[in-house]
Formats: sequence, structure tokens, C-alpha cells
Amino acid sequence: MAPPLSLYVHIPWCIKKCPYCDFNSHAVKSGAPESAYVNALLDDLHCDVERFAINRPIQTIFIGGGTPSLFSPESIAKLLAGIKKSITIAEDAEITLEANPGTFESAKFNEFNQLGINRLSIGVQSFHDRLLTTLGRVHSGQEAVKAAEIAHQAGFSNFNLDLMFGLPDATPEESINDIKTAIQLTPAHISFYQLTLEPNTLFHKYPPKLPDDETTYLIQKQCQELLVENGYRQYEISAYAKSGKQCRHNINYWQFGDYIGIGAGAHGKLSLSLPENIIRTSKPKKPELYLADPSKRTEQLISLQELPLEFLMNQLRLRQGFSLTGFTAKTGLMPSDMQPGLLNCLEKNLIECVDNHYRCSEKGWDFLDSILQNFIN
Repeated sequence: MAPPLSLYVHIPWCIKKCPYCDFNSHAVKSGAPESAYVNALLDDLHCDVERFAINRPIQTIFIGGGTPSLFSPESIAKLLAGIKKSITIAEDAEITLEANPGTFESAKFNEFNQLGINRLSIGVQSFHDRLLTTLGRVHSGQEAVKAAEIAHQAGFSNFNLDLMFGLPDATPEESINDIKTAIQLTPAHISFYQLTLEPNTLFHKYPPKLPDDETTYLIQKQCQELLVENGYRQYEISAYAKSGKQCRHNINYWQFGDYIGIGAGAHGKLSLSLPENIIRTSKPKKPELYLADPSKRTEQLISLQELPLEFLMNQLRLRQGFSLTGFTAKTGLMPSDMQPGLLNCLEKNLIECVDNHYRCSEKGWDFLDSILQNFIN
């Protein structure tokens, strides 16, 4: 049986490129070509559906970027209508739109809600103006608070707030205050992750001074305790949710599900047959090249030797881990195909088995990269 299918839609434009951002995003200069880009996205989707004979319904849609909320409700309406013409969308589909506080307008988000967008992911990062300036964000702390309030008012009972820790010159009190402020705004979901200096970013070229590892770790633990105390359960390395509000789209990624990726630089993963025909797809990264030919795609077969690592680098991000039957169902391989790496991790207490599920131990949770090294062929 084929795994669940999701759709990722990439809109690459934003108001300003942040110095830490390594996503395929481009500062908009004179207005994004909304109409042409939506047409390209729909052509792209049609080509994927035809090329891979996809006839499964879409369970989740995630419109990411960039800043997709820069696009007008009319453009998003055209996009969603076109998607429905190409492929079936499940009645209970989770449909997420990424948004930044600087683009929040009450009327606009009421319209997004009416179009069927039922989840928002809001890129707050911090509520402190000083830290936001360091991060190159275009919004203020007050605008971030207002964005969450507008989300509630527009009828979004399910939205995420993105927060970072380990920021340049941040005090422990500021990081803890960020979490407290987020909790007071009652989102259904909070993403809480450490700032990393990714290659090909301004911060990597000109590194800011970050807090030391011990300080960062202590801040992380204190903030995690606050999240737990207020009903936010950690279900993934950097994801915390109220009961029943986990991000279904991201869970599908981490459970090695399938997804179509459309848009400039978008990636996809499709199981055409198990185990010998699981492929990854990618689209041209530069918006101008993508617009010139949205049918262009690169396809890469995942080799049988790579499959255990591909599976585990996703599944082990989840607190619940994985079962051996799930491994076979998602990859077509046998449990013996992940030996001796699994045995080695069990012996070193990096992985534990609870109720027939293999998951990171408390020790292994902090050394996921070391675990994955055991499965590189």
C-alpha cells in the first residue's frame, strides 16, 4: 500500500532576505508576478500528476516560502481551485499557509480562512525588537503579538508560532519571555528551534557571537519545561503542540510519507513501487528559470542501500520513533536491512525499544547525527 500523499507549494518571494535564512527565498523588488507564477504552479502540478500517474488523494497541503501571505487572496483562490482540478483533495485535508507578521491584515486573513486555509504558520522568531533587528526581521514584537490576535479573530483555531533560541546577544530572560508571550497568545502549535549558522547565508559568512553551548542548553530546558507545564507536548525535535494539533503535513514528512513538491526549488518524494522505485524530485531553483519552464524537473532514484538512512533520518525526529513493521511497509525492505546499525545503537543506549517502537533514548536525543552515522553505507 502506498503511503499517504501531501502537496508542498513553494512561493519564493519575501519582503527582505533574513541573514540566517537558507531557504530558497528572494526579496521582492517591484512586486511578485503572482498570476504568472500561479499558472506555472498549476502547470507544474499537472505535469507531476501525469508523469507519475498519481491518483491518490492529497491529505495535506503546505504553502511555504518565502512569504506566501504576500500573495493576494485572489491568487491563493486561483491556486486552490486549480489544484482541485488536477488532483483530489481529501475532505478533511489540513491546508497550511505560512505568514509573517509584517503581512497581516484582518480582511486578508478572513478571506484566506474562507478559502479553506485552515492552518497558519506564523514566523515570529522573537517578541523582542532588539533581537528581531539582529535577525533582520521586518516586523516588531508588537506586530507579532497582533498577528496572533488577528489569526484568532479571522477564525483560525489552528495556528503555529515559530520561535528561535540561542540568538546573538540574547539573555536567558529574553528567551524565556518569548516562550511565555507565545503561550499567552494560545496558539495550537509552537515551533521552538535553535538558531544555526547555515552555509550560504550572511550569518555564516559573517558569524555573530552566539551564546555558549551550556547556556543555550539550559535555556532550552527551561523553555521546554514551560511548554510542558502549559499543555504543549513535544512530538518532534523542535515541534510542540496541544493535544490533537500536531502538524499533519510535517508528520507525513517525518514518517517517510510521499509528497509532491511544486514551485521554484521545491522537492518531492514519491513511492512508485517498493522498494526499488522510490524517487526524489526537484524543480529549478531560480524563479525566472522555473517560470520559463515549469515542466522541468530532476528525478533521483533512492538506492536500496540509502533507504534505511533516508527512513531513519525522518522517523527518529519523532518522539514515538518507528516500528519494524512500519519500516517494511514504508520501504519494502526487511528489518535485517537496517542491521548492524540498529543493534549498535541499542548497545550504546542511543536507541531504546518501547512497546515495539524504536526511538531515541534521552541520551540519543541529543546525538541524532551520531545515530545516523551508523546507517551510512
